[in-house]
Amino acid sequence: MESVTQNVFEELQRYVDFRADDGEALRALHPRVQAHFERIADVFYRRILEHPEARKALEGGERQVGHLKVTLQDWMDSLLLGPWDAAYFERRCRIGRVHVRISLPQHYMFGAMNLLRQALTDVLESSLREQPDEAARLRRALGKILDLELAIMLHTYREDLLAQAARAERLATFGQLVGSIGHELRNPLGVIETSLFILKGRPAAQEDPRVAKHLERIGEQVDVANHIVTSLLDMIRARPLTHAPVRLEEVWTSALGAVVPPERVRVSARGLEALPPLRGDPVQLLQVFVNLLDNAMQALGDAAGEVRLEAALAESGAREVWLVLEDSGPGLEPAIRARVFEPLMTTRARGLGLGLALVRRILERHGGGIEHAPREGGLGGARFVLRLPLPPEAS
Repeated sequence: MESVTQNVFEELQRYVDFRADDGEALRALHPRVQAHFERIADVFYRRILEHPEARKALEGGERQVGHLKVTLQDWMDSLLLGPWDAAYFERRCRIGRVHVRISLPQHYMFGAMNLLRQALTDVLESSLREQPDEAARLRRALGKILDLELAIMLHTYREDLLAQAARAERLATFGQLVGSIGHELRNPLGVIETSLFILKGRPAAQEDPRVAKHLERIGEQVDVANHIVTSLLDMIRARPLTHAPVRLEEVWTSALGAVVPPERVRVSARGLEALPPLRGDPVQLLQVFVNLLDNAMQALGDAAGEVRLEAALAESGAREVWLVLEDSGPGLEPAIRARVFEPLMTTRARGLGLGLALVRRILERHGGGIEHAPREGGLGGARFVLRLPLPPEAS
């Protein structure tokens, strides 16, 4: 993986013609502009806060701006000091992946880079008015490294585009397979149910407890098979959504009635009662909570633990509700996290891997979404952040 990363970065450097002497020029530029980093960061985030659409992309909202300004100053520091190696490339890719994760439109990324380019160039020009040749040398190097930054950002957007295309292809194949198998299985399951009904009415089933027991077991397994087929078909069909007023507090209470937590597990919820009514399909939103709670209980296993839900209006200024559900289980392995919402992806020995895939499908059809977003200071296990839009009439 490291060699692939190195090859991509080297190709990008060749593409923008970034050389060793450009690195020397950037290091020479650093002491001339470093004193202006704080002012540039202030201007950068002031511009974002003044623009409603750009402001929506601010992860963490205005309260995080102070921290983000420091991060931007560190970014400018490493921009001019390097080293411009594979580790630098991977750090920049992580920034780009955050942009992808928060759905930052590419044109805002281009606009932000242009603002930084202009601010740094203005400082460069004003400090080297009497040295036009040196100004030209440093300006060329600055242009190359900023072009390289844009290329890296676009590379991460391309990664996401390819991942989405691969996911769409897998889902299409999955849908065709499930549609065919699901309908074919309904027929034999229907025959078994009919025969089972007839057999239960026979004298042997009434007189022999062993026969009755086995017929009951067959019926239970038929129900399991029907549930599996229904879950598979739910993944590929777009059942019409109802758009009724929904109070998430009531949906959560219903989910706790469907997935009764054992005494060893403490379940808590905060903030639901303060949310305004949403508009959506209460039955399908109930399925979201049921699947997430069921996953959390499975993750805790036989151990004592905690499941916590926190709800609030979005801090970023977006008209949406954020729901954070986390448990104190072992969490997800890094290799699993990237694929946790794919159909048939499961860590359970007898799991189907449809629960989280169905959760994402339901939320996306409601105009929202879900992501796995662990953080330090939480319960230490899996942590999911759900988003649902506010209706236009909500204040």
